[in-house]
Amino acid sequence: MTVRVRIAPSPTGNLHIGTARTAVFNWLFARHHGGKFILRIEDTDQERSRPEFTENILNGLRWLGLHWDEGPFFQSQRLDIYKQAVQKLLDQGLAYRCYTTSEELDAMREAQQARKQAPRYDNRHRDLTPEQETAFQAEGRSFVIRFKIDDEREIIWNDLVRGKMVWKGSDLGGDMVIARASEGGIGQPLYNFAVVVDDMDMAITHVIRGEDHIANTAKQILLYEAFGAKPPEFGHTPLILNKDGSKLSKRDGATSVTEFQQLGFTAEAIVNYMMLLGWSPPDTTQEIFSLEEAAKIFSFDRVNKAGAKFDWDKLDWINSQYIHAMPVEKLTDMLLPYMEASGQKIEGKYDRAWFEQLVAMIGASLTRLPEAVEMAKPFFSDTITYSEEAQTQLQNPQAKDILTAVTQALANGEPLTAESANAIIKQIMKAHNLKKGAVMKTIRAALTGEVHGPDLIQSWLLLHQIGQDQPRFANAIA
Repeated sequence: MTVRVRIAPSPTGNLHIGTARTAVFNWLFARHHGGKFILRIEDTDQERSRPEFTENILNGLRWLGLHWDEGPFFQSQRLDIYKQAVQKLLDQGLAYRCYTTSEELDAMREAQQARKQAPRYDNRHRDLTPEQETAFQAEGRSFVIRFKIDDEREIIWNDLVRGKMVWKGSDLGGDMVIARASEGGIGQPLYNFAVVVDDMDMAITHVIRGEDHIANTAKQILLYEAFGAKPPEFGHTPLILNKDGSKLSKRDGATSVTEFQQLGFTAEAIVNYMMLLGWSPPDTTQEIFSLEEAAKIFSFDRVNKAGAKFDWDKLDWINSQYIHAMPVEKLTDMLLPYMEASGQKIEGKYDRAWFEQLVAMIGASLTRLPEAVEMAKPFFSDTITYSEEAQTQLQNPQAKDILTAVTQALANGEPLTAESANAIIKQIMKAHNLKKGAVMKTIRAALTGEVHGPDLIQSWLLLHQIGQDQPRFANAIA
């Protein structure tokens, strides 16, 4: 058997981090078994579905490296297939037209609430006679198509994550609506019905999705059986929770893949972190994985049942590991858009070669990509702002002597190198009987406006290359 899994997002919003995590698990499972990963867009909700959301989903999956083998397939282009499937159930007496009005449904729910009963449809139109149907139609009532559910039925499946699952038909809320009506007859299919028809048609062998779909699975198994089809295997993964244990939502910060991308997380870090949201690798000491590495060892017996709490600190740490290991050329390419958006253009004296040296220096200090803008700011300005600590350092009585000595040492016009810069520092330490830290803090304060930062010598060399070091020393002295 060839494993065939699918991810089926609805384009009613941008690619959610929970949907992306589901896509990761599906992709890993497919690759582990040499199977197929299929993309389907469930866009039958015509009022809320938008082309821009579809594009966002496709771009988000591509950015994450979750390339699909088949698709994308669009439910909106498969309506005739759904209508034929609905008609088949009607012809077999497994589904029926229900003419219950919204007012009648409201009254039914209110009566159930008064009796402290769970809301459910009471199947009142399950066995209408032709005459009754004609009478309802004459009243101008519209209808929905409902699928018959046996309250006495027990639905059992072996979940890939949760083991044996048992549901009773009586817990499913009565006969299930599978399609709306339209002027021409059978109208828009509903989720539980369309997804079963799609999964049968696309020969899906394993359905891997969030635990919030468990009740849907019980209903869908009954539909598979009604069509005489073997249900796929099901695996319900834990939800992503916030630190308080409730479902991750907008108020917790970013929830879409686009937002995480804008915050400066790399695709590799996002994917890596999502793998660990609910899955434990065999070697629990290893935390950094590529998709290909994880696919070799991925299995559902190591997927947790409990909800996975989102940990921003852990994501930041993983992101930093990928940034620090990234080749300078690639990191430079990734930082350029952030720099240019801030007005720091890589042109003229700030050329690509010079900027790569700057990236090599600050890269090891980055946790998220946009942090480079602030770190690079002292290198892209003719004037700098001194921090309070830097002002205090430059007001030290010895500061003027240190900076004057530096200026005199540079006056010979010889090219500055790491060796000559270190030599200048040593000469000043000896001549003025100063500790190295005092000399370096003063030089740094004059060059960058800060007393802490990346490697001082490399910073000095970069500013020297664009002719900014001597003016800054002179300004600090003044």
